[in-house]
Amino acid sequence: WTPQEKLLHEARLKAKAKRRLRRTSSRDSARESISDGTEPGPQPPDSPRGRAHPRKSRTGKGRGLPKKGGAGGKGVWGAPGVLYGYQEPDARDPNYDEVAQGDTVYATVVPELEEEELEKKVQPMVLEYFEHGDTSEVMELLRGLNLGGRRPAVAALAVSLALEGKASHRELTSRLLAELVGPVVTPQDVAWAFDAMLRDLPDLLLDTPEAPQV
Repeated sequence: WTPQEKLLHEARLKAKAKRRLRRTSSRDSARESISDGTEPGPQPPDSPRGRAHPRKSRTGKGRGLPKKGGAGGKGVWGAPGVLYGYQEPDARDPNYDEVAQGDTVYATVVPELEEEELEKKVQPMVLEYFEHGDTSEVMELLRGLNLGGRRPAVAALAVSLALEGKASHRELTSRLLAELVGPVVTPQDVAWAFDAMLRDLPDLLLDTPEAPQV
């Protein structure tokens, strides 16, 4: 053996002898305490003997049942299947508002039509109107839309489609605008639509060269 191997072998033998001596001394002390009739006292929880028999289950699992039947704890809804009845509002509640208490009214709210959606929804209505000529149907469809501040654009779109069509389409558009004034649009909306189309006349000439005469 080399000198290093000899030193390592001797160190291992000494460590093994110390461990054997430590085990025999602990066994002798335990036998002496039993022969004297003294029971070992309670051990601190951090000692090796205190950890020998912990109260916690060694399997890591309980009975498999939810705590409090699944109805306890902070921020939970309660046990499944439990129905809660109506509770009167508490006047001591910080969120209690005496004015807001009363019958609840539900209403259908239609969002205002966006600019890009206007042409997609109104143009098919006008083109179909050129086929059947029923102004009441167009009025009902337009009432179902929340036009908001885009009412003038409806008149402008109808006139621009009529310019691209036939003379009969222009006659139908004239009748449609007369029926829409009041229930759907105002005279100011129609006036604004014609003013906007006159300003955009150079662009209309690209699709309809005879737009100024029409």
